Amino acid sequence: MELIIKPTEICNFSCTFCSSTNLVDDKKALLNHEQIFTFLKRYPETNTIIINGGDPLVLSPDYYWEIIDFLDQHQMITTLSFTTNLWDFYKKPLKWRDLFRHRRVGVSTSFNYGETRRISKSKVFTEKHFLDIVELFYDNVGYRPDFISVITDENYDTAIKNVELAKKLDVECKLNYAMASGLLGNPLQLSRIYQLYIEIISRDLYPWEFNSKELIKKINGGHNICPRNRKCDETIRCLQPEGDYYSCGAFGDDKNFPIDFNAEMKGKKQTPLQEELSIQTMKPECYSCPMFEICNGCKKTVLDHKKSNIVEDHCHLMKQLAPKILDLNEKNKYFAEPDLSLQL
Repeated sequence: MELIIKPTEICNFSCTFCSSTNLVDDKKALLNHEQIFTFLKRYPETNTIIINGGDPLVLSPDYYWEIIDFLDQHQMITTLSFTTNLWDFYKKPLKWRDLFRHRRVGVSTSFNYGETRRISKSKVFTEKHFLDIVELFYDNVGYRPDFISVITDENYDTAIKNVELAKKLDVECKLNYAMASGLLGNPLQLSRIYQLYIEIISRDLYPWEFNSKELIKKINGGHNICPRNRKCDETIRCLQPEGDYYSCGAFGDDKNFPIDFNAEMKGKKQTPLQEELSIQTMKPECYSCPMFEICNGCKKTVLDHKKSNIVEDHCHLMKQLAPKILDLNEKNKYFAEPDLSLQL
């Protein structure tokens, strides 16, 4: 089991694509520790607590030390994985250094070229800002963090530059397609992000981009993880600032398909995403297509594409890309046998 927590909606950035702008009615709401601890007692096998938001660093480090103390007291294996813009760390590195050095803690950050990622509505978060943060993190914590790039129609043309930057820094980036939540009314068409993954692989940049590597491993019979796992709601849960509870962080952004927290804590496990027929597939004919899992693995994507009326556009491009994707099976025999050095 993995738990996503969004302790607060508050963020010190003003990104144009932000999906987490309608998480709560009370904008000052803060996720209660007791609810986290109740979940961990129910699911002591939890491997990772993924922490995002809002930005996690708008809270005090004490909030996270209290979680670590609970894990230590109960001798749990759970680790904390932060996704943060690291701006507060940039301003006050000593405030966060001990926490980020802790054996249970890992940190990734975010960056993309273009003007969608903003410190304020009038100030863009630039490559210089990002590099300054990365080097400061290296000096204080001992490694350079991997980063996520959210790809929208607006910054699509600069997407590959993010992977080239990751190669330069010898870290891994993850190109994620923007979903239709929060400030963004329409998603990036799914087939367009796969067009980028194919280009990344063809240019031998995939060692520095997470989803491209996963695509290769998937085509070659490798393991399958969220967001393309059809049963992700069996192994992932999300707690929002006001305590509402979901089996998907992306659906949580929309307050869609909630789970009864108290009922599940008493033993009634729920899998609402498997029960809702409207989100199982973009089109009935998808079931006979070799791209079925790629196109229909993420049920939030299925719903977004239907609502935005871009299913046919996606399908038209994906049919053009399918031979190239299937051809990876022949061109990348290196990945045919599991290579533990590439497992994340």
